[in-house]
Amino acid sequence: MSLPDQSVDFPGWYQEVVKRAEMAENSVTRGAMVIKPYGYAIWEFMQQGMDRRIKETGHQNLYFPLLYPLRLLEKEADHVEGFTPQVAIVTHAGGSKLEEPLVIRPTSEAVIWATYKNWIQSYRDLPLLYNQWANVLRWEMRPRLFLRTTEFLWQEGHTAHETEQEAMAESKMILSDVYRTTVEEDFAMPVIPGRKSASERFPGAQETFTIEALMRDGKALQAGTSHYFGQNFSRAYDVKFQSRDGTEEHPYSTSWGASSRLIGGVVMVHGDEKGLRLPPKLAPYQVVVVPIYKGDQDKAKVLDACNAVAKMLDGLRVKIDDREHFRPGYKFNEWELKGVPVRLEIGAREVDADEVVVYRRDLGEKQTERLAEVGERANSLMAEIQSTLFDQAEVFRDEHTHVPESYEEFNELLSSAAGFVRAPWCGEAACEEKVKAETKATNRALTLEPEAMTTACIVCNNDAKEMALWAQAY
Repeated sequence: MSLPDQSVDFPGWYQEVVKRAEMAENSVTRGAMVIKPYGYAIWEFMQQGMDRRIKETGHQNLYFPLLYPLRLLEKEADHVEGFTPQVAIVTHAGGSKLEEPLVIRPTSEAVIWATYKNWIQSYRDLPLLYNQWANVLRWEMRPRLFLRTTEFLWQEGHTAHETEQEAMAESKMILSDVYRTTVEEDFAMPVIPGRKSASERFPGAQETFTIEALMRDGKALQAGTSHYFGQNFSRAYDVKFQSRDGTEEHPYSTSWGASSRLIGGVVMVHGDEKGLRLPPKLAPYQVVVVPIYKGDQDKAKVLDACNAVAKMLDGLRVKIDDREHFRPGYKFNEWELKGVPVRLEIGAREVDADEVVVYRRDLGEKQTERLAEVGERANSLMAEIQSTLFDQAEVFRDEHTHVPESYEEFNELLSSAAGFVRAPWCGEAACEEKVKAETKATNRALTLEPEAMTTACIVCNNDAKEMALWAQAY
C-alpha cells in the first residue's frame, strides 16, 4: 500500500512513515510513545554526536531525580506559571497520600538550583558546567509521535557563572557550537539561528536563543534552544557566592535543551513519497546488501559474494538482507521506506562480471561499480549523500523563504504555511497576537543581534524595531 501523498496529507504521510519504518508507535499510555529499535538507533547516533560536542566544550554529564517537591517549582514565579498547564503531580504513593506533592520533571531548573545552593560558596566554585540526558513529562493535549508526546527524551544543560558576560557567552556558544553544528552536520538539516521574542521565551528566561528549521510542508520546527536566565534562578533559590572582592553575589545561569523531536524533524525535512531518506551519520544501517538469485544453483555464490562485499565495507554499518521468504522487490521497497542511504544489489550476473549495482536513496539513482572498488566507493558515498541531503534541504528552505511587500501578502503566505516569512516588526506583543489569531503563525526568531530598522512594522505600520522570522510551527 502506498504512502499518503505528501502534498495532500502531510500529517498522514508522516504518521505512516514513522509507523511503517518501525520507528515508534503509540503507547497504551495516552500521549506517550514506544520508541522501537530502528527509531532508538537514530536517537543513539544523535545522542553520541551531541554528547561528544557537549563534552568537547568542557561540560560534564550528571543526573538528577525524576521527582522533586512541588514547592521547588513554585519558587520562581514566571517559571511555574509557564509550566503549570503541563505539569503532572504525584499525590499518592505507597498506598497513602503523600505529605508533600511531588512534581514529575517537566524540566529540571528547580531541583538543580535547589541543589546548586549546596555546591556554590565561592567564585572558585564557578563555573558549573553540567548536562544531563533524561526523560521529561509534560501533559500534551495534541500528541504526535516524536514531535509532541507526553514523555520524551532529551538533554538539558544547566550552568552557573560568575558574570553576566560569561553566562551570555555560554548561551550563544551552545547554540552555535553544539546545536547548530550537530543539526547541520549530523542531521543535514539547515537551520536559522536567532533570538525569541519576549512572548516566545522559555519561562523565566531573560533571553532565549533558538535554531529554526523548515519542514517540507512549509512549517517550522524549533530544533534546539539555549536560555540566559540572568540571576533569576539563583535569586529564587537563594544561591550566593563570595565574589573576588569579598561581597556576596548571585551567580548567573543558563539552561539549554534538544530533544527526540529532532527525529521527527529528520523525517519531515528529508522524507519523500517513498518514505525516509536518512543522513548516513544517523542511519542505523548505512548500507544494505540485497542478494538476488533463483534457486539453489546461484544461492551459494551470490551469498558468498554478499559476505565478501560486506567485509570490504569495514567501518560502515552494513545489513545483509538474506531473508528467504521475501522477494528482492519487496526488500527494495522496505529499505527505501526505511531510508537506508545505499543499497547494493548482487545477483549471479553481477558475480560473474565482478560488479555490484549501487542504488543511492538520496537521488533515487542506480549505477554499476567494479566489485574491487565498491568498498572505497561506498565510503565516499556517505559524505556525498550527507552533503546532498543538506544542499537539497537548504535549497528548499531558501525557495520557501519570502519577503512580503504588504500585510495582505504576509497574511496570505502565513495562512497557507508557505514557509518562512521575513518581515519587520514593531516589538509589540499585540501584533504577534493578531498574526497568530489570523494565520496560526508565530514569531519564530529575531536576528541574533538587534539590527537598526528604518522601515515600518508589517502588521501595524508603526516604526519597526526588529526583523522577525515568522511561520506556522510544530
